[in-house]
Amino acid sequence: MVGRYYEEFPINLKTGEANLTQIYLQEALDFIKRQARRHPFFLYWAVDATHAPVYASKPFLGTSQRGRYGDAIREIDDSIGKMLELLHNLHIADNTFVFFTSDNGAALISAPEQGGSNGPFLCGKQTTFEGGMREPALAWWPGHVAAGQVSHQLGSIMDLFTTSLALAGLTPPSDRAIDGLSLLPTLLQGQLMERPVFYYRGDTLMAATLGQHKAHFWTWTNSWENFRQGIDFCPGQNVSGVTTHNLEDHTKLPLIFHLGRDPGERFPLSFVSAEYQEALGRIASVVQQHQEALVPGQPQLNVCNWAVMNWAPPGCEKLGKCLTPPESIPKKCLWSH
Repeated sequence: MVGRYYEEFPINLKTGEANLTQIYLQEALDFIKRQARRHPFFLYWAVDATHAPVYASKPFLGTSQRGRYGDAIREIDDSIGKMLELLHNLHIADNTFVFFTSDNGAALISAPEQGGSNGPFLCGKQTTFEGGMREPALAWWPGHVAAGQVSHQLGSIMDLFTTSLALAGLTPPSDRAIDGLSLLPTLLQGQLMERPVFYYRGDTLMAATLGQHKAHFWTWTNSWENFRQGIDFCPGQNVSGVTTHNLEDHTKLPLIFHLGRDPGERFPLSFVSAEYQEALGRIASVVQQHQEALVPGQPQLNVCNWAVMNWAPPGCEKLGKCLTPPESIPKKCLWSH
């Protein structure tokens, strides 16, 4: 495979037809068969059919009530089912841990045909509101993770590293800070662990969650310039003083929401309430500990250069599709979001 937009697997932008999910599926099935005969294995299956441009293979197009996006979801669901079925057929299901999640909330700017829905949550991808950061997760391990259980444990994708170490009977490195904890107590014993989660936009700490409370230190959707161009990360949603197009500073009096009662982040707690004061004290303490433990580093994407960012992946020569790189002009990156 040489890149999503090359001739080996075209995406028909008019009909949404593409067989890329089936290619990914077959690669995964072949890999599992090869590895299961010899060694334990790690498979990271990053299917992207629900990312614009959304696509599905011909047997799935038009089969859902949610348009092209629903068709893509149905094909992903079917593909995962085939992988789990293979694990059973190979008699390794009870020795294989499977975890399914996403990288961000729905991109509402692409909805409804090219994006999902965030239900009651505020805004979407590219924001630090719940609609941008919250996503579901599913864990599957027959005989170990009880079927049908529902947990409200707050987790992070960074927890998969520490959880995987625990599954392998290993301990995290002690020579550096590890941003993650093992989710095994939740998955295997149903425990709920209180832990903070920090919401960044670039290098700015925008918000932090602890327990049911979330504190916003800064709020912003996107710039007025982007918004006037039709780029809207919060279509149909407007919370005064929260979904703003100017970066709003709340560091002196953070906006705090109770996500259990108000998952849509529409009704901030009163600054003078006892609940606000108690939540602020607890969150401020973990934020201080977090910031004191940070070690400054050079951002990997601090310098942008179109000459090296130009997408011409290995294999483009075979297809005659290599792009001529532009002139090399390194400059400081500007991330408008």
